[in-house]
Amino acid sequence: MGHVTASNPMRPSPDRPIIGVTVRTEEYPAELIDAVERSGGTPLPLNLTSDLSTSDALERVEGVVVGSSHGVGAHPDAVELIVATQDAGLPLLCIGSGMQALNTASGGSTVSLVGHGPDGERGSSYHRVYIAPGSRLATIVGSGGFVRVNSQHRAGVREAQKSPELMASAYSLEDGVIEALESPKHPWIIGVQFLPERRLELPPHFGRLFEALVAQSKRVSGRKK
Repeated sequence: MGHVTASNPMRPSPDRPIIGVTVRTEEYPAELIDAVERSGGTPLPLNLTSDLSTSDALERVEGVVVGSSHGVGAHPDAVELIVATQDAGLPLLCIGSGMQALNTASGGSTVSLVGHGPDGERGSSYHRVYIAPGSRLATIVGSGGFVRVNSQHRAGVREAQKSPELMASAYSLEDGVIEALESPKHPWIIGVQFLPERRLELPPHFGRLFEALVAQSKRVSGRKK
């Protein structure tokens, strides 16, 4: 089992569930932390490469966000955390390469891509995706259909790599790359390839992903009391 470090959160109110947010030693995910706080959660940074057991860290949280590492493919520590979060029955939002890790954790794989990478060192490129009406993603953001999203990945998931345990709920219009996955077997698991925490790069209703995660995590918090 992998290891994480969880710093001690300061819960401002009992109505704000604790949301674990993955971090890397070299980069603090300020945008993800801000998105969780704006949505009514208390973020708890989880360092995937440190010395606290994953199970101990998950005891402290009511939901988890696995963010993007901006690398190629699924990070093995993120895969282990996702498996443990699924087993614990906690709400889970996987973003960027976190979505790739979700697919790998569910028995799928990833493939290298061309044309989806960042524009420069840290900037995003953009493309249009189709969100399937009736999917959980469409319900959360308010509608299905066509939308422009950001892109910073050099690996991804096509139908050939998709886990049979997951359902694709969004696709890139240009090349059919899967842009969102969700679990029909779990109460609340969603993965998106784009980066909704980058507020100025997406329509504002994508912030509802974090609000929905926090709302579901409140139900977990209520069960723990």
